[in-house]
Amino acid sequence: MGIDLLVIYTARLEECRDFYAGLGLDLVPEKHGSGPDHYAAAFADGGVLELYPATRRPETGYLRLGLTVAAHRAAGRSAGRHNLTDPDGRTVVLTVPEPGATTTGS
Repeated sequence: MGIDLLVIYTARLEECRDFYAGLGLDLVPEKHGSGPDHYAAAFADGGVLELYPATRRPETGYLRLGLTVAAHRAAGRSAGRHNLTDPDGRTVVLTVPEPGATTTGS
């Protein structure tokens, strides 16, 4: 079993997009039919992280999310674990492997 999809609902859509893009995620604008504009990032294993505006659905509350990003996409962060907080206060643990290590992250 694996996680195919994680959707985060936020009242701070653009701020969260900037935050997660700054972690190395390639967030692409999307819109499905008459649904809201949102952003999606696909992972190498096929999983997807989506950021949706909290309009018809409430904001995603407390969440601890772990992401691994390839060293070349880590925006200058050193190898290791980095405990971060997104614009809505959710905990994001970003793991940056040693340069040259293989990862399944983007």
